Amino acid sequence: MSSELSKTLWRTTIPLALGIGVGVWLFKRDIDVTTLRAISLDTHTVIGLCLALLFVVGRDFGLSWRFHTIADGKLTWKRAIRTDIMCAFTSAITPSVVGGSALAIFYLNREGIKIGRATTLTLTTLFLDELFFVIFCPVIVAIVPFDSLFGSPAMQSGDMFLSGVQIVFWLVYAGIVVWTTILYFAIIAKPEASERLIKKIASWRMMRRFSGKLEGIADNMVATSHWVKGRGRSWWLKVFGATVLSWFSRYFVVNALFWAFVPGSSAVLVFARQFVVWVVLMVSPTPGGSGISEWLFSSYYGDLIGDLGLAAVLALVWRLFSYYIYIIAGCLLLPGYFNKKEKTN
Repeated sequence: MSSELSKTLWRTTIPLALGIGVGVWLFKRDIDVTTLRAISLDTHTVIGLCLALLFVVGRDFGLSWRFHTIADGKLTWKRAIRTDIMCAFTSAITPSVVGGSALAIFYLNREGIKIGRATTLTLTTLFLDELFFVIFCPVIVAIVPFDSLFGSPAMQSGDMFLSGVQIVFWLVYAGIVVWTTILYFAIIAKPEASERLIKKIASWRMMRRFSGKLEGIADNMVATSHWVKGRGRSWWLKVFGATVLSWFSRYFVVNALFWAFVPGSSAVLVFARQFVVWVVLMVSPTPGGSGISEWLFSSYYGDLIGDLGLAAVLALVWRLFSYYIYIIAGCLLLPGYFNKKEKTN
């Protein structure tokens, strides 16, 4: 076993330990025999769980479709699916502020995409993901009553958790808007001007140690701009449609779980709160949001579920479908990735 593989497998123990630790804590705190007996695995529940799995597949299909499309067919469906799973695995074992995008270049390169082109494709997918939030978050906030999404002002004043979630959401969303604007000007609107600005910053004395990386980023942004400007409207509709499909499917996993276990809840509100959850988790300091995700879900959705024990159960099932499944899949694919001979410079 290579040292890189051993190191990566070792890193999986940290998020697993955090997630399992918080899961055990939630289980001991909120779940008792009465809660477990109240959960019946009838036909309705089983169908809901099957729907949740179907949406998991939808999430991966959307991202694989996007990889396949932006690579102009140079990435087969099999390789696109493999790249998607490995990116999800990386997101699961690294802090959310790092995510799977950082190693997407490596995985694409391992699948036969030249390193320069892999960088271009990764920047494009990053822009599409950020654009999704910039467009849809205001729509959700406009459609769903503010008091339902974040809790009434009276509730927030008496609940530091709710007010904290709202503050973090707006701060992170503002950061997403700024970052998306930078990517838009750097990749689409003013790539040459952005290149000159980045290279000027790289020439500053205090930035000289980073000059090589900054100049590389500038060159990659210009290359990405030249490439995406040659794409037609139908191409943009496909890749953004695939982005929307993947994110909506990710959110519908929770809708399916609520339909299975809490059928009387508002489907629109359950869906809308997923936007808040995932935006907040973007700044999670723990690998894959481990520990924080379980606690956030059970606390934020607790008022809709009405039972702390059931909220804890749903939090654990949600993490199984949205997190642990990728840990397992990634560990199965990992040895083959590090033993892969194919790599294009």
